[in-house]
Amino acid sequence: MVDVTLGLDTRPAAADDDLSRTVDYGSLADRLVAVVEGEPVALIETLADRLAGVCLQDRAVAEVEVTVHKPHAPVPHPFTDVAVRIRRSRP
Repeated sequence: MVDVTLGLDTRPAAADDDLSRTVDYGSLADRLVAVVEGEPVALIETLADRLAGVCLQDRAVAEVEVTVHKPHAPVPHPFTDVAVRIRRSRP
């Protein structure tokens, strides 16, 4: 399971009610799913970093927070969820 929070200026899109002036969330979701279903990785940290990179490819996105949950992680103790959260931004 993946949670993504984008940081962007929504004022231009909101002012004109114009999708072309913001992130197309459906398209972004398709690209994120392709990463999740694509090349396997050993670490959820690696997956989170790759997902953040996809989000930052969109010019409208200034920063992103990605949380990757692994509720069935191979941990030999009772737990509900294992997750890693990263934040990335443009330089």
